[in-house]
Amino acid sequence: MKILVINTGSSSLKYQLIDMQKETVLAKGLCDRIGIDNSFLKHTKAGSDPVVIEKDLINHKVAIKEVINALTDPKIGVISNMNEITAVGHRVVHGGEKYKQSTIIDEKVIAAIRECIELAPLHNPPNIVGIEACQNIMPNVPMVAVFDTAFHQTMPKYAFLYALPYEMYEKYGVRKYGFHGTSHKYVSERTAAFLNKPLEDMKIVTCHLGNGASICAVKNGKSVDTSMGFSPLAGLAMGTRSGTIDPAVVKFLMEKEKMSIKDVDDYLNKKSGVLGISGVSSDFRDIEAAANEGNERAALAMDIFCYRVKKYIGEYSAVMDGVDAVVFTAGIGENNGLVRSKAVKGLEYLGIEIDDEKNQVKGKEMDISASGAKVRTLVIPTNEELAIARETLGLIK
Repeated sequence: MKILVINTGSSSLKYQLIDMQKETVLAKGLCDRIGIDNSFLKHTKAGSDPVVIEKDLINHKVAIKEVINALTDPKIGVISNMNEITAVGHRVVHGGEKYKQSTIIDEKVIAAIRECIELAPLHNPPNIVGIEACQNIMPNVPMVAVFDTAFHQTMPKYAFLYALPYEMYEKYGVRKYGFHGTSHKYVSERTAAFLNKPLEDMKIVTCHLGNGASICAVKNGKSVDTSMGFSPLAGLAMGTRSGTIDPAVVKFLMEKEKMSIKDVDDYLNKKSGVLGISGVSSDFRDIEAAANEGNERAALAMDIFCYRVKKYIGEYSAVMDGVDAVVFTAGIGENNGLVRSKAVKGLEYLGIEIDDEKNQVKGKEMDISASGAKVRTLVIPTNEELAIARETLGLIK
């Protein structure tokens, strides 16, 4: 069985075709600048160099057609025709409270995703466009929605509610939702398998650290708390996002800087985080290099990020009444040993301690715990596409 995984953005579309018999990626690619001048498709067949195809991708429907053309092309393709695609799994950012798990897409599901647009205005609209484009091109192929928010629907009410008048939750659904759920779920499952322990008996803190970053408390296989909130803006200081701040700062900035609501939203989402602190970059590789050259603001940005990671590890250890494993994943978590080291420094009292030599690992599964450490610290590369493909296969079966 071959599953096509689709991750649609406002002007982009990422895809992978996965053979589920051996869970191998047959091909992957990116349609970029959809609806914009100079659009193109970058397609990579397994074992081959990437091929860039310049095409006028006027909308997502055209982009999907070009993806199918690439996958079935005699030279760069991996299937003979579209009928070899068993199902399509779509990443959908927000499912609100309606969906606690992945689901086969029908009109009711699309309507529910539309209802969540006000909760995820940047993400859900292109997700719907991607779904409808695929339905148009592949009307007889089953489609599955895999929600970023679904894994966190197991959080208890006292963890997800804000201390606002209760009617704000009843009327508008104002609450913590959490994101990166597909990654947190996949990584926690891999952790249990790696350690050869039942997931149902484990307490795991999963640290998804990338340009967007979140931390999750996974107790007995279920999310019980997470750092992102009503939106992906809350929690850690991220690449360009501020993370959690005092809400009064918004009013203060509007008055002092004569900002509109839109200005403040843009400021907190795109100009803050480690970019705003360092003044250098949102990329941790650039920040680390600048810090090594003596740039104090770059070093400060690194310290702020790691300090908040450390706080959440401690907080979630308390929430779960203990911790068995701390896991680092995503671009920074998998590849930046300095961040991992600074994030757990001083947590020896919890039983968390890493081996400096093992901590040099990049991009592969490894236990980096120090000898004798009571809590395992792991690096587990995330694979959201495979997780989506597994969810899709499970449902269509």
